[in-house]
Amino acid sequence: MGRSILITGGAGFIGANYARRRLGVGDRVVVFDNLSRPGSDRNLQWIRAGDRHGRLQVVVADVRDRTAVDEAVRSVDEIVHLAGQVSVVESLRDPVADFDVNAGGTLNVIDAARRSPHRPAIVYASTNKVYGSLEGYRIVEHTSRHLIPDLPFGIDEDVPFDVLTPYACSKGAGDLYVQDAWSSFQIPTVVFRQSCIYGPRQLGCEEQGWVSWLVAATVTGRKITVFGDGKQVRDLLWVDDLLDAYDLAFAKIDEVAGSVFNIGGGPELTLSIWEELGPLLKPWVGSLPEVSYRPWRPSDQRVFVSDVRRVSRVLGWHPRVDVKDGLAQLVVWIRDHLDLLETASL
Repeated sequence: MGRSILITGGAGFIGANYARRRLGVGDRVVVFDNLSRPGSDRNLQWIRAGDRHGRLQVVVADVRDRTAVDEAVRSVDEIVHLAGQVSVVESLRDPVADFDVNAGGTLNVIDAARRSPHRPAIVYASTNKVYGSLEGYRIVEHTSRHLIPDLPFGIDEDVPFDVLTPYACSKGAGDLYVQDAWSSFQIPTVVFRQSCIYGPRQLGCEEQGWVSWLVAATVTGRKITVFGDGKQVRDLLWVDDLLDAYDLAFAKIDEVAGSVFNIGGGPELTLSIWEELGPLLKPWVGSLPEVSYRPWRPSDQRVFVSDVRRVSRVLGWHPRVDVKDGLAQLVVWIRDHLDLLETASL
């Protein structure tokens, strides 16, 4: 018999990929999702297609619904908490809803785990946004990118929180609650402060999931809006590499309970969001779309690169997919799924 896992936000990009992975090794998977994100219903169809042994349970509900969360948590051994409001821009439009979903929903998951007889381990998807704009560091502008020369390995876990938007506040609150779940209630937890994750089934939009959004817009010839100068740098991590880290965290939960890890591609897998991404895409698409530039968005980081030395040392984890190889795979996937992108109104 395999293990049993609850994946909140399980019909989203990361959740769908992890659900298929865990079903593939014979685990029982509970996908918990309110299906509010465009394309999530199609992701759910894809997950169902991978359930060859009848080990999938689908719960269509919201993490703000305590009763639904309690029922879903009661019978599982592990939880990956991915459900959330994911847009900085949307958090500025409606900060109360953002808080209710990201902070309140996370607390609901923790409290359900606290009362469960199984005391399930929790892996929480936090964000690099908890570190703010990083304006306190010396930032140098080069031809195609910005750099923080004094941090050659990237941002480590000891950099203080600097939450500058409602989204960063709500995700940061969830981050702290998950850490405290181990301290106060001995619920085994791991926090991953994730940088830019990309890969198949990522139905990005202008406000979130920029890699998929820009690649899809380029493939389909849509006009692109870049906020800022296009030289802002992120480290990119292929989704399967992230899921490897989730697997390792659960496998080593007795050793790593209470841990926080920054996770992304690290300094070896970085890209500026248009000045370097555009030229990489051009050989695959022939010509680049029209681009317009608008002012920087609130608290946008000119540079964020994860220092992945801690997660590599503690979990024995290393990213395997190079950025160029990953982008090539994403271009192929997008071309093969244009109907899905249209369904999701991308």
